[in-house]
Amino acid sequence: MKVTILGAGVAGLATARALALAGWHVTLREQASALEDVGAGLQIAPNGARVLLALGLGKELEAASLRGQAVELRTRSGDPVLRMEMAGRDYHMIHRADLVSLLARGAQEAGVIIRFGDRGDPAGDGLVIGADGLHSRTRMALNGQVAAKFTGHVAWRAVIPAEESDAVAEIHMGPKRHLVSYPLRGGRFRNIVAVEERDAWTEEGWTQRDETDALQRAFHDFSPRVRGWLAQVDRPWIWGLFLHPVAQRWYGDGKILVGDAAHPTLPFMAQGANMALEDAWILAKRLIAGDRGHQYQALRQDRARRLVAAAATNARIYHLGGAAARIVHAGMRIGGRIAPDAPLKRFDWIYDYDAVQAASSIQTGT
Repeated sequence: MKVTILGAGVAGLATARALALAGWHVTLREQASALEDVGAGLQIAPNGARVLLALGLGKELEAASLRGQAVELRTRSGDPVLRMEMAGRDYHMIHRADLVSLLARGAQEAGVIIRFGDRGDPAGDGLVIGADGLHSRTRMALNGQVAAKFTGHVAWRAVIPAEESDAVAEIHMGPKRHLVSYPLRGGRFRNIVAVEERDAWTEEGWTQRDETDALQRAFHDFSPRVRGWLAQVDRPWIWGLFLHPVAQRWYGDGKILVGDAAHPTLPFMAQGANMALEDAWILAKRLIAGDRGHQYQALRQDRARRLVAAAATNARIYHLGGAAARIVHAGMRIGGRIAPDAPLKRFDWIYDYDAVQAASSIQTGT
């Protein structure tokens, strides 16, 4: 009934609250000295929202986020290609810091002890849950050093001031480049993630800055709308995108992986936080039922592999150029007119997944 969790990100905090609500004594160790208002936007899809609702944080999610209305795909000149309506679905746009903050409050209210400035030790006594992210030491302890592969993509991210706007996620597509943007915090800010193909990159990390004009040059031939956003960016963050294999071992020797520690994913499906929430709920419920990792890994590993693979594929669609882009975009436009609901149905296997039901079905033997 006692557990140590390493990392106060989405996966760690959600797991901590779920266990604490069941009466477990949870200590969460976070190497940062405090929770900071840093990061960028996240999209919480229905599969992730179900977990937040089950954690008793539905009202907090509503208060901290924007309800997404639609996802729009556009050409680099701004011409519409496809609009997928999200109204009526539990789809939210939220700043990462706001999501982490509401999860941290929820964890502490449930009795979780959070120790800041504490890196923790994946070889500590008792059960240790590694929610220690992309460069997880817990993952390395269980799986050894596994090389990541550079995807040929780098990404910039920024948040700019904005006037209130419709809660629409826009994806602007061009040859070997694309840009995603959507409003945050009541429409007062706009999240930007811009991706470009490159031949080489030397370092994987989240803390590098780039010159603003490099980002503007990369998207100089995009629409005035996009160029206007980028003109407001001051020294964006930049990082190389690396593809990591899903961990072979998720548990063992008193340690269990959750979230990015088990399955780092590329951002092209906006599912990283949602996968972390799914993991958190199912891990907590399986631990409460007496599992020490086997059932949890069996429930989560194949889905994680499928989601990671789907994210890796999406960038190729966004980055088409020339005749290939014209053909694919024309097909999307026609398909969207003939069967408006069909494009979104391709993602039913993602959005309709219910981690709460999945965990309960094992517990009841159904």
